[in-house]
Amino acid sequence: MPNDLFPLDPTSTVPPGRPEEHRTGEPTRAEGAATLSAAMRTSLDRSGGAVGILLAATPAVAFVAADAVGGLTWAFIALAVAAPVTFGVRLARRESLRAAVVGLAVAGVCAAVAAFSGEARAFFLLPTLIPAALGVLFLGSVLVRRPVTGTLFNRLVGGPEDWRRHPRLIRVYTVSTLAGVVLHALNLTLRAVAYLADQPAVLAALGVAAVPAFAALAAGTLVAARRATGPRVATAA
Repeated sequence: MPNDLFPLDPTSTVPPGRPEEHRTGEPTRAEGAATLSAAMRTSLDRSGGAVGILLAATPAVAFVAADAVGGLTWAFIALAVAAPVTFGVRLARRESLRAAVVGLAVAGVCAAVAAFSGEARAFFLLPTLIPAALGVLFLGSVLVRRPVTGTLFNRLVGGPEDWRRHPRLIRVYTVSTLAGVVLHALNLTLRAVAYLADQPAVLAALGVAAVPAFAALAAGTLVAARRATGPRVATAA
């Protein structure tokens, strides 16, 4: 099942540096590793943590498991039970109402596509196509010098409003956005292969695996952008 692109709160991912770090603008290697680790943990936490990720995947997993055991009819029954239960549990855990509603709606749309086609793999048709659209969006944003990661994260890491005029920042956001293009291309390729091979279980697993991959991308972007907003940021002429 698809997840939010970057369901994170970057304002809390990078703790304030030590005084000597602020003076030099360059943290030590050990401090940098610790900061990246903290950002990664927070990114995953903002994605719901391990429990939240599993909950988001539960409707798809229930659908696939029931289809493997009893066929498509039982898959729809399992989904009809799992999706509302998951929705309720996510609300009970005080997760975002919007995310819970979107998850429920996506499960319904995917089920409708599967019912229309009569194939279990069609449940994953839309999630398979989403990486293609996102990849084009990411690449297009780089071509027009408005990288997506900059638009998403710059204000939240304390970057200047005219960040596109700062070489270090635009470089960080361009590189991270291009890394996102690569991730989306890989995600699309793996999903397409699994879809054509009629492997719903693999498609469900890929949906879960995408979350930590993009959490790592977000964490790396946040740490690099925070460092680039230090005193040595140089404005373009």
